[in-house]
Amino acid sequence: MMQDSGIPAPLWVFGYGSLMWQPEFPVAETQVARVTGWHRSFCMWSIHHRGTVDAPGLVLALDAASGAVCDGLALRAEPGTEAETLAMLRERELISSAYIETTVPVAFRAGGGAQAVCYVIDPAHVQYTGALALEEQARIIARATGGRGRNCDYLWSTVAHLADLGIDDADLAWLSARVRDLLAG
Repeated sequence: MMQDSGIPAPLWVFGYGSLMWQPEFPVAETQVARVTGWHRSFCMWSIHHRGTVDAPGLVLALDAASGAVCDGLALRAEPGTEAETLAMLRERELISSAYIETTVPVAFRAGGGAQAVCYVIDPAHVQYTGALALEEQARIIARATGGRGRNCDYLWSTVAHLADLGIDDADLAWLSARVRDLLAG
């Protein structure tokens, strides 16, 4: 159902990175969910939140890939907050236009599903990294810091929240351990 403003109600948002643990909008319900045709990847240079223009970090994005799936968290905005939630998300996520706002079908782990707003990478944008080797990602994440803090904390929070949800992501688990080793050395 759409409100008169064209904003969907209920408003579901699919989180695969920091939106899982720091949504910054009133959440009425969460569901572990899956999107198909996309994979979670550190494929976006961060020049604002987890890095700077002079020393960019990396943040997660959904990158299109045939046959891929991404498990994350679908969050339903508190009824009556849909317009404010969408405005806040656009200010936060579209800061440099590297993300594209889209709507994707999500399948809930518990059954059922919904259409959800989701932010995916624009592969034509200058902040798109393409496929960096995991070791290179680890080295960048270990050193970068931006307006929202250290890049490694973003990685570790994401990995911890995925674990809490029962979601395995082998690449992120490897990166988490490797970044800890780099910082300890």
